[in-house]
Amino acid sequence: METLDRLLELNTTYLLIGLFFIFFTLEQVLHRDYSFRTKGIHFLHNGLFQVVMVICNLFWASVIVLAIDWLNRHQVGLLHHVAIPFWMKLVAGVMLYDFTAYWFHRTAHRLPWLWRFHRVHHSDTAMDSSTAFRSHPIEILFWFGASDVLATALFGLDLSALGLYGLLLIPFFVLQHTSVQFPSWVDKTLGLLITTPNLHKIHHDQDQRYTDSNYADIFILWDRIFGTYRYKPVGQIKLGLVEFDEPRKQSFWYLMASPFMRIDRMPGKSSDAESAQTNAVSV
Repeated sequence: METLDRLLELNTTYLLIGLFFIFFTLEQVLHRDYSFRTKGIHFLHNGLFQVVMVICNLFWASVIVLAIDWLNRHQVGLLHHVAIPFWMKLVAGVMLYDFTAYWFHRTAHRLPWLWRFHRVHHSDTAMDSSTAFRSHPIEILFWFGASDVLATALFGLDLSALGLYGLLLIPFFVLQHTSVQFPSWVDKTLGLLITTPNLHKIHHDQDQRYTDSNYADIFILWDRIFGTYRYKPVGQIKLGLVEFDEPRKQSFWYLMASPFMRIDRMPGKSSDAESAQTNAVSV
């Protein structure tokens, strides 16, 4: 219990930035799935999103903690009325926060006004570790605010479970966006349960059939259960969104303003041969 408390006291911003620098360095020396010439500019534009999020979190994190604390004090949610050991409640909490995030993610792809913000993350045409930073702050406030508070209210979760979920999520988030190449056996083993880097990259494919798949943050199990799991070899993936596939639309200021612009969604297309090879859905 004391060890857990110490872990939960870790500043997740420092953890995110530390992991980024580790994997960003590895990307420079190891074989990568994707290569691009403007790494410095790419990092700058993505890094500015993280600066904005750190500033926003000075206020927003306190609001989420206060909301969850209020729900806990009033014993709102299922697990407050079920007698189970603390460790079991902790494991269930991590899975249920991830389960709720899965449905929020699916919703962000379905509702046009939410997609306007979420597409900022999908717009990156040259994915590397810094892509983990590229999310519009308004989307993050909605997603990691409303999603966490709703999960707490429904299931009776607490700050310990949320803290542990956050600690697990950050390494996943950085790993899933790194351009370091991972062998296919990782997908065939660990990918039965968790969202591996290759499986998440499929979610960033321009072809909308794949963009609208593999939504889970940690447990790919949700996609397998609810029919949104798809597989495609990494070498066949074309990253980003067609409507953002030009340099001026990759800048921080353009992406920050883009949710308030009318930009029609342009689904990418696979070749017939590729479609025949990758159309199978494993559930």
